[in-house]
Amino acid sequence: MTVTWEEAGWERLAPGVGRVRLPVWDCTAGLVVGPDAALLVDAGSSLAEGARVCAAARALAGGAVRFLALTHPHFDHVFGAAAVEGAEIYAARGEGCGRGVYDDERGRAELVEDAVGNGLDRAAAEEAAAALVAPGHEVSGQLVLPLGGREVVLADVGPGHTGHDLAVLVPGDPAVVFCGDLVEESGEPQAGPDAVPSGWPAALDRLLGLGGEDALYVPGHGAVVDAAFVRAQRDALAARFGVSQ
Repeated sequence: MTVTWEEAGWERLAPGVGRVRLPVWDCTAGLVVGPDAALLVDAGSSLAEGARVCAAARALAGGAVRFLALTHPHFDHVFGAAAVEGAEIYAARGEGCGRGVYDDERGRAELVEDAVGNGLDRAAAEEAAAALVAPGHEVSGQLVLPLGGREVVLADVGPGHTGHDLAVLVPGDPAVVFCGDLVEESGEPQAGPDAVPSGWPAALDRLLGLGGEDALYVPGHGAVVDAAFVRAQRDALAARFGVSQ
């Protein structure tokens, strides 16, 4: 049975497109519903949260979630992924060793410590890390994903916030761009040890080229913003990291 965005507690952004701001870390999960398939963007910070997000997405879509796009490999975006059962998972090919967070014990252990350091229960973090699997599809450049009667574009626009930043463009009026943590509205963009500061402003230029001036830009954390906000954040990051404009 389908429900409305309002009934599910999600924010409707455009026809068949919406998102939810998850508690604790204010992390976004997005949904694109097509006639024949649905795409979930990010999956939350634990298996329990991923299961709740997936259940709501299925109710909104009126059926299974066929695809899952992970914007970048940080715990608050990927730890719920294994709860989206049966979905084909997409992530950016990117640069460096970002796949290690999915593929090897050390990478998963680093995710656990990051999660616990940010307040997630250790047992929940370890459970989610043990369930992680590497995405079955790596996006290099752009990939058009058909949802049956509508298409979305997955784009490897990084490096920036990480070496593996994936954006999701939903064409339409308005177009909607899920940015991951390349863009943050509820606080200053976070640059951890896997960030690529020298590439971040250029990644935002590519993001703006993908969506254009009239798109809605959905940050990884915070309220939906416009192109002017993204451009201002791009300039602030260039100044912060000493990147020539």
